[in-house]
Amino acid sequence: MTKRLLLGAAATAATAALLLQPAAAQAASPKPVTVSGKLFKAWVAGDEAKALKYGSPSAVKTLFAYPYRTPDVGPKCYGKVCDFAHTSVTVPGALNGIRMIVSGSKVVKVYTSRHLTKPSHAAKWLYKAYLANDKNAAMEVATFKAITQQFKAKYQPGDQIHQFMGCEKESKGYICHWYYEGGAANMHVRGSKIRGYYVDHITYVAD
Repeated sequence: MTKRLLLGAAATAATAALLLQPAAAQAASPKPVTVSGKLFKAWVAGDEAKALKYGSPSAVKTLFAYPYRTPDVGPKCYGKVCDFAHTSVTVPGALNGIRMIVSGSKVVKVYTSRHLTKPSHAAKWLYKAYLANDKNAAMEVATFKAITQQFKAKYQPGDQIHQFMGCEKESKGYICHWYYEGGAANMHVRGSKIRGYYVDHITYVAD
């Protein structure tokens, strides 16, 4: 009887150990600061094969297409979001460098400051980010002021889609017009073809 009890206890302990393995593996997952740092170092070294160990193919592709010099500060992480920022160069948009989204042992998404060579591209990028409820994408091409204005009301499926009416020059850059029933939104775009364009702020006109 004692032998049976001991065998039963041993089996129970073995089962418990198996059940605890996933939790232990999860606890051993690398920290976002570590994962993002390794991907960043692989990018700086120009080693795309190594970068794929730490980032998804789409994340690596975005990172290796970054048009500006290497950010000099980071990673600074907030949960699973890790930023690499510029202090010695000015780039368009609020992102100011590179943002990595980490899941488990890999970077699954990369956002970067964009070099857009037409004012209309900046305006359309911001509006597309708004439709996707993606403020990270908006930060790639717009200031915090413009993002706050654009995202003041969250887009909901079925909401009216604004119609793009083109861009024209104004005193400090360009103004890009969006029309919707009941009014219009004017995105004021700054920058240049060489430095890249970004949305600085938005003004609204009611019919």
